[in-house]
Amino acid sequence: MTLQTIADRVGVSRMTVSNAFSRPDQLSPALRERILTAAQDLGYPGPDPTARALAKGTTGAVGILLTDSLRYAFTDLVAGGFLGAIADELAPTGLAITLLTSSTSEDLIPARDVAIDGALVYACDPTSTAVSWLRRRRLPMVFVDQEFTDDVPTVNIADREGARAAAQHLIDLGHRHIAIVMSGHHGQRGFIADPSALVEGHASRLRLLGWLDALKPAGVEPVVIRHPLDQTDAVRGDARLMLSAADRPTAVLCFSDTTAVGVLQAADDLGLTVPGDLSVIGFDDGPLATQLQPPLTTVRQDVEEKGRVAAAALTEAIRRARTGETGPVPHIVLPATLMVRGSTGPAPA
Repeated sequence: MTLQTIADRVGVSRMTVSNAFSRPDQLSPALRERILTAAQDLGYPGPDPTARALAKGTTGAVGILLTDSLRYAFTDLVAGGFLGAIADELAPTGLAITLLTSSTSEDLIPARDVAIDGALVYACDPTSTAVSWLRRRRLPMVFVDQEFTDDVPTVNIADREGARAAAQHLIDLGHRHIAIVMSGHHGQRGFIADPSALVEGHASRLRLLGWLDALKPAGVEPVVIRHPLDQTDAVRGDARLMLSAADRPTAVLCFSDTTAVGVLQAADDLGLTVPGDLSVIGFDDGPLATQLQPPLTTVRQDVEEKGRVAAAALTEAIRRARTGETGPVPHIVLPATLMVRGSTGPAPA
């Protein structure tokens, strides 16, 4: 089945049939409808996407580069909200979304091999070679929750300011024995003597700096435990060990709301009350935060706004690449706001 077959059926040129699929503004609505009806009757699915992409110089899709596991995109509520907002923003453009893992195999390197017009790099392992492959392809990119760079637009939140506000809230409540529960891309978990040595990624680094901005002036040396991003279940066990100690902390600062859930579960396992015995602060203010009992004090980031802004920045980067437009690239920082709820209270006497 070819375009010529349809052209012969309708009595038009092959180019007219091609225009019906790729340049509908060139035809009258009635003629285009005749052509599409004939194509449907003959069982023609449309032009081959690969050939069409080569002819147009565009794939009609953008990539979102994630961590080694794509499962994160479907199970993490915050990531889900972010990706949903991207989909909403891109819907009017007709661009499709392709999720890319940063892992590789002998036969396939997604960042190298998948056909896309541009990419969002979202909270990706900074040591991954995937970003290097995207750069080699000279694809328009936007970094989200990544380090600033001069030549790529970035969309971040005020991680340090939000974390500082969270730690200061605990100091103001009289807490001086405070723990931090962090996460990272790689393997080490458990108690960490020097947290700065294992900070991975923009968000982790700035949140740690923000917490320490408030804790150090108050003379607080935090206990720190850490879990890999793909081992959130480990938080409960590690936190239980920490909270079983004779000198257990009276408050915990968590990298995310998901991390905070593990700490709250550990406290419940040990019969500790929140916030009477233990205050807990999360980060993200996802759907979980207000569903917990007590509701979680947390730092709010507007993940839907972040998704919309990131998608808009990427479509603009693609447009500029096509037109050859140059100039400064945008670096957008969205606010992070402390939301005080029932999981924090005065330090126990």
